[in-house]
Amino acid sequence: MIEKIWFQHHPIRFVLWPLLWPLSLVFKAISRSRREAFQTGKKKSYKAPVPVVIVGNITAGGNGKTPVVIWLVETLQSLGFRPGVVSRGYGAKAPSYPLLVSDSTSTSHCGDEPKLIFQRTKVPVAVDPIRSNAVKALLSQNVDIIITDDGLQHYALDRDIEFAVVDGVRRFGNEQLLPLGPLREPVSRLKEVDFTITNGGTPLAGEVAMTLLPDLAVNIVTGERVSVDTLSNIVAWAGIGHPPRFFNTLKSLGAKPIVEHGFADHQDFDSSVLFALAERGDNVVMTEKDAVKCAAFAKENWWYLPVSAQISHVDEQHIVETIKEVMEQYGSPSA
Repeated sequence: MIEKIWFQHHPIRFVLWPLLWPLSLVFKAISRSRREAFQTGKKKSYKAPVPVVIVGNITAGGNGKTPVVIWLVETLQSLGFRPGVVSRGYGAKAPSYPLLVSDSTSTSHCGDEPKLIFQRTKVPVAVDPIRSNAVKALLSQNVDIIITDDGLQHYALDRDIEFAVVDGVRRFGNEQLLPLGPLREPVSRLKEVDFTITNGGTPLAGEVAMTLLPDLAVNIVTGERVSVDTLSNIVAWAGIGHPPRFFNTLKSLGAKPIVEHGFADHQDFDSSVLFALAERGDNVVMTEKDAVKCAAFAKENWWYLPVSAQISHVDEQHIVETIKEVMEQYGSPSA
């Protein structure tokens, strides 16, 4: 219901506005005060000895940050750099922190996105609610640049470059701060970031256009790859910030899901619920982020659809040159 108020102008907003508006003012005051404390030096930010790149957003929910992180990591690897990734591990609880992700790390300990990033890139990934501690853990892994998955509002960590990822279709909804609207910070914050990446939709002037390019569906058990439109009677589920985006992607590829089920982002899956859903069709198709949580109990008719961020060559070159300039300031040329 809250997303209908934020993005769809549902009539119930008139009922909830008197309650949510004062809370939104409190949120604004607290967040502004906290940021000013770091800006004025009242609170200290941790400055890493290597460049730190933030990939975040100004709205609650998923906008496509993780594909951007993976794209950045793979781009930097191709240039000879040694990136590492930091995450707070949202929705997970590790036995101890900081946690360096490995093939054997459970998603219940590291979170779904850190595990996905590690599996796709094989670069060092460190998880800690205190991001500076995760950065320090990566420094022992011979990295020369650090990418943080989320953390635009985590001002306790100093940063050199900021990316803000925007949902190009839903944009900023009613443009109100939490909980009245989806904003973590005012839209004006985008004027301060280095790059605003727009995921889908029509980018505004100065924004970097990004599309998510789907690949072949991958069988979670066997690794077989097939075109998703060849799968019959598909049960589709997605535990991401905006599940309809995934379902629309399937349809754009010619797939015809007979069941579409959205879960909350980062939700822990109950395997019995998933098995019951799977019984309603011949094949299951999910996101790659969901697949890392389902790998331990997946059936042979369960598939995931990987997607990769696509950014124009011109924008890629601008981003790369900006990163190289920062790397040179640290005395960290590519290999």
